[in-house]
Amino acid sequence: MQPDNLQGQHQFHIRQRLRMMVNQYEVRAVSPDGTEGELLAFAQQKRLAFKEQVTIYTDDSKQQPLLGFKARQRIDLGATYDVTDAAGNPIGLFRKDFAQSLLRSTWHVEQGGLPQVTGQERSMPVALLRRFVDSLSWLPYHFDFTAGGQPVFTVVKKWGLRDKYVVEVQDPQIDRRLVIAMAVALDALQAR
Repeated sequence: MQPDNLQGQHQFHIRQRLRMMVNQYEVRAVSPDGTEGELLAFAQQKRLAFKEQVTIYTDDSKQQPLLGFKARQRIDLGATYDVTDAAGNPIGLFRKDFAQSLLRSTWHVEQGGLPQVTGQERSMPVALLRRFVDSLSWLPYHFDFTAGGQPVFTVVKKWGLRDKYVVEVQDPQIDRRLVIAMAVALDALQAR
């Protein structure tokens, strides 16, 4: 899918594929009946990489990159991740707010020309259960991303054996590639 067509999407489904040595994610459009539609993008992250990097392709043939994100530092509890297009041009960035994330995960997203967006787990009780009861780390969670009190996008983890997310975009100006990068990162980086 081309970035112009992608920008017209207001909802995505993201599903993790089960693989041994890599994390893979399908980003799909939502059909009119609410089911998963066409493949919009395909993400892959090597597990146990020394420096976090994820490439997101136009499809699962992995022939044409669409975007990627990469940590600026090798080890940093509040690492910043730069999001770039296929040519390496900056789209934006996101970073984890380490202090606020001790109790409830919090992320900041920045895109040039727009105010900073802050995303936080919606439910404090679910956030605490996921942190302090290891056997409950699979619980679904919701992230609300806002700027100036206005909704920008949401990421909702659904129940199931495989990680599945529904992403809804409320702000038409936010770059969908940045939203996809942040949503994939919530799964790929959340436990770190």
